[in-house]
Amino acid sequence: MTGPAVPFREIVLKVHSRCDLACDHCYVYEHADQSWRTRPRTIPDHVISRTAQRLAEHAKAHALPSVSVILHGGEPLLAGPDRLRRVCEELGSSLAGIAELDLRIHTNGLQLSPRYLDLFDEFGVKVGISLDGDRAANDRHRRFADGRSSHPLVLRAVELLRQERYRHLNLGLLCTVDIENDPYAVLDALVELEPPLIDFLLPHATWDDPPPRPDGSPTAYAAWLLKVFDRWQELGGPVPVRLFSSVLSTLSGGPSLTESLGLSPTDLVVVETDGRLEQVDSLKSAYEGAADTGFDVFSHSFDEVAGHPGVRARQLGLAGVSETCRRCPVVRSCGGGLYTHRYRSENGFDNPSVYCADLEALVRGIAQRTEAAAVPPVLTDRRELAEAQYDLTRTLLAGLHHALDGRGGARWEEAWELAGALEGTDRGAGALERVLTHPYTRTWLLDALEGLHAGRPEAVGQALRLPLYVAAAAVRAGHGPAVPVDHRDGRLFLPTLGELRVGEPGRPGRVLVRATDDGFLARTGRGEERRVRLAGEGDPDWRPVRYLTPDRAPHFAIDDLDPYRDCFGVPATPRLGRADAEAWCDAVDAAWEVMERAAPGRLADAAAGFSTLTPLAAGPAVSRRPHGYGAIGLVMTDDTHGLAVELLRGLRRARLRALLDVTDLYALDGGWTYPSPYGRNSEIPFSELLAETYERVGLVPLDEGFLDGVPQALDMLYAAAEPTVGGTRLLHALGEEAEAHKGTSRRNIHVNVRDQERVH
Repeated sequence: MTGPAVPFREIVLKVHSRCDLACDHCYVYEHADQSWRTRPRTIPDHVISRTAQRLAEHAKAHALPSVSVILHGGEPLLAGPDRLRRVCEELGSSLAGIAELDLRIHTNGLQLSPRYLDLFDEFGVKVGISLDGDRAANDRHRRFADGRSSHPLVLRAVELLRQERYRHLNLGLLCTVDIENDPYAVLDALVELEPPLIDFLLPHATWDDPPPRPDGSPTAYAAWLLKVFDRWQELGGPVPVRLFSSVLSTLSGGPSLTESLGLSPTDLVVVETDGRLEQVDSLKSAYEGAADTGFDVFSHSFDEVAGHPGVRARQLGLAGVSETCRRCPVVRSCGGGLYTHRYRSENGFDNPSVYCADLEALVRGIAQRTEAAAVPPVLTDRRELAEAQYDLTRTLLAGLHHALDGRGGARWEEAWELAGALEGTDRGAGALERVLTHPYTRTWLLDALEGLHAGRPEAVGQALRLPLYVAAAAVRAGHGPAVPVDHRDGRLFLPTLGELRVGEPGRPGRVLVRATDDGFLARTGRGEERRVRLAGEGDPDWRPVRYLTPDRAPHFAIDDLDPYRDCFGVPATPRLGRADAEAWCDAVDAAWEVMERAAPGRLADAAAGFSTLTPLAAGPAVSRRPHGYGAIGLVMTDDTHGLAVELLRGLRRARLRALLDVTDLYALDGGWTYPSPYGRNSEIPFSELLAETYERVGLVPLDEGFLDGVPQALDMLYAAAEPTVGGTRLLHALGEEAEAHKGTSRRNIHVNVRDQERVH
């Protein structure tokens, strides 16, 4: 086990070691570890003080912004209000000025009263209550030692927390699953109490002591929970359910939201009433001493506990699960299950969960039920993709404004206000969108943001290119106030429009740009005024961005001017001469004709959203820089078919990159590797396998050889753990596309055979 230990952000502090209920499923009193019998009933003063000191030094050493302390038991309310006040005061005093303190208490609620709640209100202690559902469900396990029901008293506690003056302290309800209970009645009873959160917990079990399965079904717990899920959806999801939220989060590429699922490293330690430091409490279900570390708050720091092998084992994420789990497609969501539930006396915790079949069925069941709603619309609607890309650029621009924090001075503020004024008119808003969605605007924004965050001295000057973009938008709109812009080399470049020579090379200056009906006026600092018509190349000082105007290819911009266009794998060419530009356009047009013959009717959809082609020079590879959606770089070649392949490859590559910009198609990339099916003797990560397969499937119409290896790749991708719900949807679409190509290829072969038979 390598790497730094994960600092503890959550402390479970046992303030009382006994309980006033006799729950027969309790891991503290009814399972293998009976160490509670030797512990002090109530936490003493010296343990409270030393714990507070240890926690403060740990938070300070790791610069933790906040720490959570969960007051626990037994039943923590048995400690009494005075003792609990002492705990809150000591912890708050020790952490003052070091970290925020998030205090919580988990209770069965039997002792809860206004006296406790007023105390908790004073110290901001949030209250979670254990309740297993309606009376029948709760009384199945949560009874007094003499058999009396606890349900009425728990309901009284919940009603207290629902009062307006205490509602802000309500943490929610914890419900232990029992498949003998009616799932609908359980959920309805919990929802009726309007908690802020419901947390369903599987009963603690191991392979040595497996959970009850009355009907013998290996997925009985999943079936029960899926009935709850169906009812929860039917009710419109009226209350957040942590278990469901966690699965939905991981299916979409997000983190796990509960310790019992997912691969997030544990950051929790337990302090017993005698000051002993232990691992997570549920381990007491495995065997006697399973949670023990041999450390205590008097002789050991929390950092020493964080380095304990048992703690580190639960911080390894994917590397910490069994080999069986690593090969399972749902491991990102289930995470191998709760660590305790993996225990088997023969080999310890190197096993799947004893609930393995249940967890897989639960994850797959939720995925099937929510796939339609969970698939990001950008995957199926190109307009949604374009809008998401625009939103991303606007977010980056707002981020640049925030990162400058006034350092842009009057020039930035003036341009920012002018942009706002443009956005206030229909024509202005459309023109501003056209400039901001230009692919290389994204490159400028990312470069400027990176420079500011890295503290590069030229970064503020980079950011101050904003007036150029605002001026270009005003010119496109054909109206608006004059925009003052700066140039440094005697050339004024207006993004998406072109470049004007306004002075001597190497001499900086300022130009006032005012829109006209057919172009703009440029007034220099010396009072000289130039009138520029956008459409014409007759002006030797004006070099416009050209457009592809062929017979077949779309009306792409041929951008060989933008200073941020050099963001592909090989260098961009300098400005093309007129003859070279015409030859370049003719070559692209011919390549497009090849593509149309190979894939009739498909290219309009493939090219939707793309706006810009940039000529590239054949030369040494350079590092790529990110750019926005809609740009393709092409190296010119005399091979028309080869150019068609590269053009179609660029379309595919750019669309996949655009999707990855705005949605999570996979998670934990690099956690697994796969043998390349494309003739390379190497193991590659999921992202590389997906990207190459996505490209190759798109290129099959031009060359059937690109289909080689695709079926094997798709088999690996389908079975992988990395794809999110959206990623799975993309894979299905990719498989359908590949299958359609295979069918077309077979049909073409049959047609050719029949044609040959007719000839003979």
